[in-house]
Amino acid sequence: MFFERHGGGERAILVHLEGQDPEAREDPQEFQELAKSAGAETVAFFNVPRHRPSAKYLIGTGKVEELRDLVKAEKVDIVIFNHVLTPSQERNLERVFECRVLDRTGLILDIFAQRARTHEGKLQVELAQLDHMSTRLVRGWTHLERQGGGIGSRGPGETQLETDRRLLRVRMSQIKARLKKVRSQREQSRRGRQRADIPTVSLVGYTNAGKSTLFNAVTGSDVFAADQLFATLDPTLRRLDLGDLGPIVLADTVGFIRHLPHKLVEAFRSTLEESSNSDLLLHVIDSHEPERMQQIEQVMVVLGEIGAQDLPILEVYNKIDLLEAVEPQIQRDANGKPQRVWLSARDGSGLELLEQAIAELLGNDLFVGTLRLEQRFSRLRAQFFELGVVQKEAHDDEGASLLDVRLPRAELNRLVSREGMQPLEFIEEHTLQYKPDKAAVPL
Repeated sequence: MFFERHGGGERAILVHLEGQDPEAREDPQEFQELAKSAGAETVAFFNVPRHRPSAKYLIGTGKVEELRDLVKAEKVDIVIFNHVLTPSQERNLERVFECRVLDRTGLILDIFAQRARTHEGKLQVELAQLDHMSTRLVRGWTHLERQGGGIGSRGPGETQLETDRRLLRVRMSQIKARLKKVRSQREQSRRGRQRADIPTVSLVGYTNAGKSTLFNAVTGSDVFAADQLFATLDPTLRRLDLGDLGPIVLADTVGFIRHLPHKLVEAFRSTLEESSNSDLLLHVIDSHEPERMQQIEQVMVVLGEIGAQDLPILEVYNKIDLLEAVEPQIQRDANGKPQRVWLSARDGSGLELLEQAIAELLGNDLFVGTLRLEQRFSRLRAQFFELGVVQKEAHDDEGASLLDVRLPRAELNRLVSREGMQPLEFIEEHTLQYKPDKAAVPL
């Protein structure tokens, strides 16, 4: 964008280092899926058994020469490393290979740039790209010592590198200002849902776990879903009615991945806040994935980075159609609360169990029942109608109002206490019921 460099291409050599620290080790199969999602045609997969990374090239000089010969023989356009490279390492490798060199962070950024559809998503990707680019400007210039001042071009005397860095800072400031405005609009919509007492449920999970397929199956939407990494980038929200629980908002969000670049976490913070402000998280897990436990750990790490690790979580084990002798089911904890649901979003088996589990978890603090209000409580009756929580009204022989209501118990206790009456916290039998008890609670 702001500098000259080797042109990109599709023929790629993938380089993976073995023998790394287990905490920093990357998955080679996932690396190949990332390259495929980016549109690269893999010419060769180069496995390097390296225990001590080189400061100059990351890999040893012997492997560098071997790779250089392979690049020339196969007419490769790009060499992609499954690790984070420093700017100097990228520059040194490009000088030897005479082609484009990309690290894991740059590869993920490229995929995000292809997937972004909304204006907000494109801004977030550009911000992450510029942040990543800001430390790599030096590589493409051979005349950085030249200054802009001189006959016919009097100026501040900036070097070309300084000019580019200033342009980058200006553009990044503009994007951050726009994203701040988008964030305020998103928060306004979120506050509106909170005032209407509509719970928000967000789908989170490792990339390609089947979140969008599940989202489409539950809501009847047509969000793009494909068997590829980061098929979903922009968040999508849909309204869903769950029987006696009433309406909820279901959000489909971007997938996570191990060692998700911090630049992306920061750039997509406004999008990820949709998850951190939810009433319930549905952690979608690929039950057919051999390394699903490691993927679960990585999702929890990212949830911790966005401050969502303490929210209620329901684990959803998807893709049971790929397993043998596994039936749709709800697994509960020692207290009987739903802990995980096993289902298949592709064939629709177990979706009703998911809706049941969501209703149980969100309904723990919901009052659903009939209240009997005498005429002297007309102001309280008006408040119930003002909040929009009255489902139906009838009257008994004595002229008292019989209100079928659905609202949070805390809100009900607040309204009742304001009228000088005893809170309803002791009425345990009137927490969420799928067939509300019609016996009126007298007030």
